[in-house]
Amino acid sequence: MKILLAVDGSDHTQKMLDYITTHSELFGGVGEYLVLTVQPSIPPRVRSVVGQAAVNSYATEEAELVLAPVAEFLLRHGINAKTSWKMGPPGETIAKFAETEKCDLVVMGSHGHGALAKLVMGSVATQVLAHCHVPVLLVR
Repeated sequence: MKILLAVDGSDHTQKMLDYITTHSELFGGVGEYLVLTVQPSIPPRVRSVVGQAAVNSYATEEAELVLAPVAEFLLRHGINAKTSWKMGPPGETIAKFAETEKCDLVVMGSHGHGALAKLVMGSVATQVLAHCHVPVLLVR
């Protein structure tokens, strides 16, 4: 089984990580964990002003700020996960990554906004559910 952990470095990510490490019986036979964080796209006008190299450097640094503590936490709990980052709209990017990597399950934290907030703002979890073709486990 291949499980994708979608992370953003928030408290909700930590709750999700705590959940998977304390409920390992639910993930019996896991063959591989992948950890993904998605950085928002930089508008083309900004990219043209600061340059592609600066944008790439900034995105890489921001992704590592999220991924390094997650990888360290997982290693302390006996999980050696492969980490990746992408740039783009988070919900769609997570769903596409899960499909490309042939993941069996996506696990992510949910901010738990109410229906009105989702209607007005949308949410990454809602977008993942809308675009993903594999099961998604939301941890609140």
